[in-house]
Amino acid sequence: MARFGAFSRLLGLDRPPHRHDHWWHEHRRQLLPSYRDDFYVSAIPAETVTEIALRIRHLIEECVPLELPVEKITSPTSKIITKKVIKAAKEAGGKEHRSCVVYCLLVNKRWWKHQAQVELWDADLHALRAVACEVIAKQIIETEEDTNFLLHEVLLKRYSIMIDNKPTKPSNVIEKAVDLHALRVIGSSGYQKCIGYLWRGWLVQDENDPSTFVEYREKDNTSFWSHLDPDRMRAPMYQNWTQMLISFVYLVLYTLAMNSVNPGGHLDVVEGLLYAFTLGFMCDEFAKVWKAGPAIIGFWSAFNSILYGLLTTSLVFRFIAFSHDSSDIDWRQHYNTLSYNFLAVSAPMFWLRILLYLDSFRFFGAMLVVLKVMMKESIIFFALLLVIIVGFLQAFLGLDQADDQVVEDTMFIVQSMANALMQSPDFSGFEKFNHPFGLLLYYCFTFVVMVILLNILIALYNSAYEDIYDNANDEYLGMFAQKTMQFVRAPDENVFIPPFNLIEIFLLALPLEWWMNKTTYEKINDWCMATIYSPLLLVSAFIEVKTAQEIRANRARGDGDDDSVEEWEQRMGDLDFEADGWARRVENAKSKLVKMQEGEMDEEEENEEKEIGKLREEVKELKELLGELMGMMQKEREGKGKEAVKIENPEFESQGVDSQATQVAEGGDGARSSNSSSSSSGSDGK
Repeated sequence: MARFGAFSRLLGLDRPPHRHDHWWHEHRRQLLPSYRDDFYVSAIPAETVTEIALRIRHLIEECVPLELPVEKITSPTSKIITKKVIKAAKEAGGKEHRSCVVYCLLVNKRWWKHQAQVELWDADLHALRAVACEVIAKQIIETEEDTNFLLHEVLLKRYSIMIDNKPTKPSNVIEKAVDLHALRVIGSSGYQKCIGYLWRGWLVQDENDPSTFVEYREKDNTSFWSHLDPDRMRAPMYQNWTQMLISFVYLVLYTLAMNSVNPGGHLDVVEGLLYAFTLGFMCDEFAKVWKAGPAIIGFWSAFNSILYGLLTTSLVFRFIAFSHDSSDIDWRQHYNTLSYNFLAVSAPMFWLRILLYLDSFRFFGAMLVVLKVMMKESIIFFALLLVIIVGFLQAFLGLDQADDQVVEDTMFIVQSMANALMQSPDFSGFEKFNHPFGLLLYYCFTFVVMVILLNILIALYNSAYEDIYDNANDEYLGMFAQKTMQFVRAPDENVFIPPFNLIEIFLLALPLEWWMNKTTYEKINDWCMATIYSPLLLVSAFIEVKTAQEIRANRARGDGDDDSVEEWEQRMGDLDFEADGWARRVENAKSKLVKMQEGEMDEEEENEEKEIGKLREEVKELKELLGELMGMMQKEREGKGKEAVKIENPEFESQGVDSQATQVAEGGDGARSSNSSSSSSGSDGK
């Protein structure tokens, strides 16, 4: 029975249709690393948050009861998601717990997405309700007037819900939106303001309470020395700059190492630095997996692992070359050549690796989003290709073995199949390969791969590109938010960017951390960071002084800290549209639809508009009925014949009378002629 149970679990036959899927647990779905979740506590009890989420779920069920076009939900003038619905959603948490409403809407989005996968017969309806949750959440964020409450309570406070009678690990709206890929929420103005503050380091995690974010107090300080703080390297913007600079230095070291080949196999200073950088990057990747688990492994992690593996292989062959004496020149030269071959092969990956740190620029970021989606879509192609290759490979090997009872043409078969995959098939080699079966089989394989599968791949890529291109801005904002939260979500207490993490590992952590006082150890770390990052801190301090001056100027005008004066705003303060009457003319020029959307019309005016709309519909129906009636009357007139036409047209009637008189006169003459003819005939008879 256990054997059949395992087989049924493999096929998914033992899963009830409504069983709770543990894959949807919070800690198993996170796209971002989470290193210190054990220290986080929900700002509102999990039972209360779950109750609010269930209230909102009932609201969404009642407001979206049936399938509708998505435009009916997402339109700014939607009749489904009205201001009353948004107001009801805000009131789901009451005045005391209204800060967690947006979080509960994202929880409901996750529930509806899960239900869409479980209940396929109503998948479109559940997906539409998930979209409705996003739309309401975006409206709540954008209509919140209290910026401090929005940033600190709504977006950055951590909440949790109850699943299986256990509270989930707390998370905030910023993290939840990135995990769920909620692009509408990510694209809202308030969310982007929060991301901008986090990116610049204006909002930082409290050292004593990691679940709380506090403002950087020195952001409006114009003193240069106040910004020379090594803790400022925790800001994602400065970390990204440093990583970008180090990646360019890494590329320069590789270029110098390749252009200065040592025939004797000795390691020079450039190669030593290159391999030291590689060791630092490998330690950083290992630390990420150790802290965050295998869930953090993604495309770039696999890409970097392959690159570091090639460099490690090159170094191993270099050590093997060292192990041979100078007298054994041939073997030493052989392994030294192999070492440089592996080093040369990794050149394309070195250059592609730079894109990982250029995604903060919009051009490269949008391009990387397109490539990422295309790689995901190509999984279908490679899955089909793998099955087809295995099947045809077994067939070719079977033909080879049936020919002479020996499988000896394996390399030829593999190479020919690879050539067909690269659209350069060679049919001449299969003319004598168990003719005619080998040639026919190779024709079939070439047709399936080159005609069917490659066209499927092109269609998948085209579809992925169109989907991303139509939503490129939101996709880029989502990718930038994810990049920001990778720095912010679980920052290290001491920021040692690779390869400087080797200093932390071998000079600080291993020899000092386990026995030294915590306060003293933190001071030593600060001194090391100040020494290492001193050139960058000088640049960052200069930038922050300029930024502080701009912040003070914005506050003097009453604007936000991150505002900037544009061209059209330079003279706007000198004009008074109320005094010259322009504001009144603009108000009269606005359409009633705009007024209704802006809430400038009261209930009486809205009712009047509704009544006028009904009257217009009734008048339209009346016109249609009159048109139909006139058409019927016209047909009746045409069917009555000439008499009805005479009555309707007097001129035609007079003409008809004249024609009748003429006919009568002609008839009289005819009668006379007939009478005369008859009389003559009678006289003749007589």
